[in-house]
Formats: sequence, structure tokens, C-alpha cells
Amino acid sequence: MMSDDLLHLTQWLSPAFPVSAYAYSHGLEADIAAGRVHDARTATEWIATVLEAGAGRNDALILLGVLAGRDADAMADLARAMAGSAERWEETRAMGAAFAETVAGLGRGDGVARPYPVAVGLAARGLDLPRKSVLSLFLQGFAANLVSVAVRFVPLGQAVGQQMLAEFQPRIMQLADRLCACDPDRIEDHLGAACFGADLAAMEHEDQEVRIYRT
Repeated sequence: MMSDDLLHLTQWLSPAFPVSAYAYSHGLEADIAAGRVHDARTATEWIATVLEAGAGRNDALILLGVLAGRDADAMADLARAMAGSAERWEETRAMGAAFAETVAGLGRGDGVARPYPVAVGLAARGLDLPRKSVLSLFLQGFAANLVSVAVRFVPLGQAVGQQMLAEFQPRIMQLADRLCACDPDRIEDHLGAACFGADLAAMEHEDQEVRIYRT
């Protein structure tokens, strides 16, 4: 049963799942265009900060709350409140709506458009998987999408991108461990962000004249 459920989850979090994750850079495109991110080292630092002290961590906490049975609409309101800019909100809103619609067609969830971590959490509630596994795979998908942006736009080689993602794996597991130790009924006590440069980049991207990504 667990193997079947793990296959379901990896399908939903795959880059091939139609949520258009490839269209969003989370503001990374603005920092690459400005030259603040220009190689593997600076890309790794940028992604690690957002993953561990920004939207990656916050989204995983909201996902944890949904997995634990917290009200989905209340968690959706919380996700909106934690979005640091218009484009950050658009990213999680649009991806969540696409995810909810697609998994509803597969017989999961209610099809209601909610922010991405909430939509994933609702679909994953019925899976026989440890919360740490769900959070770890969610965080890896988050990191993988940003690595893909760096590979295409810095640009970096595909091998370098895979090396970056492999280096993130221990950090992802450690972060998932820390988050799973939080009380799901007190998610609000643990939310917060400390990656102001990335947040400003997301705002800067809103009126960037030439851009590839939607955010």
C-alpha cells in the first residue's frame, strides 16, 4: 500500500505534472538578470535561503497543517497572508488551482482552487505515507524547480544542476525533520521569513521589461 501511495505522490510532484511549475522563477529571474546570481555558488545560496528561511519552509509548514487535518480554507488564508508579493501569490494560487483540478480528475481532492501547499496537502491526506516523506518530496520539488531556472537562465550545465540538487538533499531531510517536530495545531507560531533580498527580487520582477518567467 505504501509503495502505491509513494508512486501517487511522486507522480503529483513530478515536473511532468501539469501545474506549469516551469513557468515560475519565484523572483530568481530578476536576480539573475541583475547579476546578483551568476554562477552555481550564488544560485545555490539563493535557493537554499528561500528553501530554508522563506517560502519553501513556510509552504511546507502549511502543508504539514493540512496533512494533520487543519481546516483547508483557514490554511489557504494563511498561505495568502504569507505570500510576500503579488507574483508570489499568483504563483501559489495558479499552481494550486491547476493541481486541484488535475488530481480531482484522478479521483482525489475536491477540485477547489486553493494555494499549492494546501492543494497538495488535501490530496495527500489519504496517502499511507509518513509526514516527513510528504514534506521531503514537496521540498525537493520546490528546490528542483528553482534549480531548473538557474540551469536555463544563468545558464548552468545540466550536470551542474543535478549536482546542486543532490547537495540539497541532506538539507531537505534535515529541514523536514525540524518541521515535523512542530505542533501542527500551532503552525502559526513557526511561520516566518528571513530572505528579504529574494522577496525584493520577486517585487522587482513584477515590472521587469524583458522576462521569460511569469514570476
